[in-house]
Amino acid sequence: MKTYKSFKDIDNDLRRLDLERQIAWEELKLVKEDIKEDLQPINWVRSAIKMAGKMGGFMLLKKIIK
Repeated sequence: MKTYKSFKDIDNDLRRLDLERQIAWEELKLVKEDIKEDLQPINWVRSAIKMAGKMGGFMLLKKIIK
């Protein structure tokens, strides 16, 4: 446990902790927006198209090699 020598030290720590809390809250908001954006159906379609393109490329390469 930290021992404080003055009220000024306590106030400084309280301000620092409050700022850290505010920063963490803003980071959580950003993560929430990222997740919301990732779960939109248009992003699912993009992912499916990318996956289909990769699979098609692998299948084409496999046929060429045989």
